[in-house]
Amino acid sequence: MEIEITRDVFRLAQVFRISRGAREAAEVLTVRLRDGAHEGWGECVPYARYGETLDSVTAQIEALGGVTDRAALQAALPGGAARNALDCALWDLEAKRAGKRAWELAGLKVPGPEITAFTLSLDTPEVMEREAAKHAHRPLLKIKLGTPDDMARLEAVRRGAPEARIIVDANEGWSAEIYAELAPHLVRLGVALVEQPLPAGDDAALEGMDRPVPVCADESCHDRDSLPGLKGKYDVVNIKLDKTGGLTEALALRDAALEQGFRVMVGCMVGSSLAMAPAVLVAQGAMITDLDGPLLLAEDRDVPLTFDAQGVHPAPAALWG
Repeated sequence: MEIEITRDVFRLAQVFRISRGAREAAEVLTVRLRDGAHEGWGECVPYARYGETLDSVTAQIEALGGVTDRAALQAALPGGAARNALDCALWDLEAKRAGKRAWELAGLKVPGPEITAFTLSLDTPEVMEREAAKHAHRPLLKIKLGTPDDMARLEAVRRGAPEARIIVDANEGWSAEIYAELAPHLVRLGVALVEQPLPAGDDAALEGMDRPVPVCADESCHDRDSLPGLKGKYDVVNIKLDKTGGLTEALALRDAALEQGFRVMVGCMVGSSLAMAPAVLVAQGAMITDLDGPLLLAEDRDVPLTFDAQGVHPAPAALWG
């Protein structure tokens, strides 16, 4: 099996800010697996929050050697960006070898489009209101927050998009006191979900706390092993392939979370259509789909995903799976 790793940079349509910093481009790793007759590929986005860099993830993949099936890969690498790119490339390769779609190989129903959130990055209330008005036609807006003075931002976005469904992502930026203070206003402003209000590992205060708006675990949820520690604190789990380590664990996490009474959100890092393609399969029927990475880019893969009024559509075979 030949493995090729490339670094690709996709310019963003505009600067993207969260509470931890800002970026002007999406830097991703693309992994291609070739067996002579077929090629499968996958994409990952190394994330500094989890101690990952382009160099460290490349080294993980190069050190692995010749893992050629998904079962062996799960044991050989921990969850994270490196395993994600390899796992998704193996799914793509297997689909091409079999002449079938990846959803067929996974035993899933024929996938359809899913309404996806569109993310407004963290900025001043004035800028966020203008951006909300610009995107008020979208059915679901996600607001990046995570500062002690977010109330003005919430009010501004609701003014800009009075009819849109809204979810907010604090990216671990609030304290328990800030969340408790904001919670009634989230209800008043029609917020449908709050993502990771408190830092992962410091979220015990959520247990037993009144949660009038569903609270979603993002940084606190990586794979199935995360679930026992989330009970009583969170209502929803955010499944991202760069956290689970690929489609294989993402599908298993989705099933386990639903069985244990959690609802499911499927999210993404800022990447190209190739990174979103396998996640669309996980997002079928999810409470919230947040696969807007390509919508934030100024450029994308040669064969991109389709986004329209119905949402994000499953990938064409020419892209993945």
